[in-house]
Amino acid sequence: MKDGPNIIGIAALIGDHARAEVLTALMSGMALTATELADIAGVTKQTISAHLAKLVDAGLLAVEAQGRHRYFRLADDDVAQLLESLMNVAFRTGAVRLRSSPREPALRKARVCYDHLAGELGVLVYERLLAHGAFIPDADGLRLTGAGSAMIKAIGVDTAAAAGTRRAFCRTCLDWSERRHHLAGALGDALLARFEEIGWAKRSLDSRVVAFSDAGEQDLRLWLA
Repeated sequence: MKDGPNIIGIAALIGDHARAEVLTALMSGMALTATELADIAGVTKQTISAHLAKLVDAGLLAVEAQGRHRYFRLADDDVAQLLESLMNVAFRTGAVRLRSSPREPALRKARVCYDHLAGELGVLVYERLLAHGAFIPDADGLRLTGAGSAMIKAIGVDTAAAAGTRRAFCRTCLDWSERRHHLAGALGDALLARFEEIGWAKRSLDSRVVAFSDAGEQDLRLWLA
């Protein structure tokens, strides 16, 4: 059968080594320049320009000009969700890097998954909120209960503002390292932003690691208790 969208072109774009490195790097949620992405992918500036043009044309990346620089980021949440799903399949089938990064333990503990918290602590947040009755199943994924809203507002998150965005408000995302779910969507984004705002955690500038201070992790666990 030849019905429906053709995935061959998108699969070929993602399957290239340099472009896969670019897409993975942009899962940090940060916008990066072509020069930065060339260094990450290990190719020349001329080569990365051709790769980036293809990714933008395909709708996988968005680009924004600021002064003399052009910044590239993932086009939207759908692209991030696709990449996280591919990471899960790769991890499950044993397609891991031959050399583990020194950051590997830190990545497994807490990292950015596009714009929300993943890793051990991301899973902890979702599972403890679930245990407190914060969510119930919904046609669109999850619905925040009154108890959940009160608990999340207690740390200063504006749930109404998060719910007012055009994207999915509250959904789960399968965590590749924990093989359990963490919280995604606009609410997951708002929670991670709040963790940073109140000083519990800080994103690394050169990786996807989210570093919680000892006091910040203690406060996180107390909030979830």
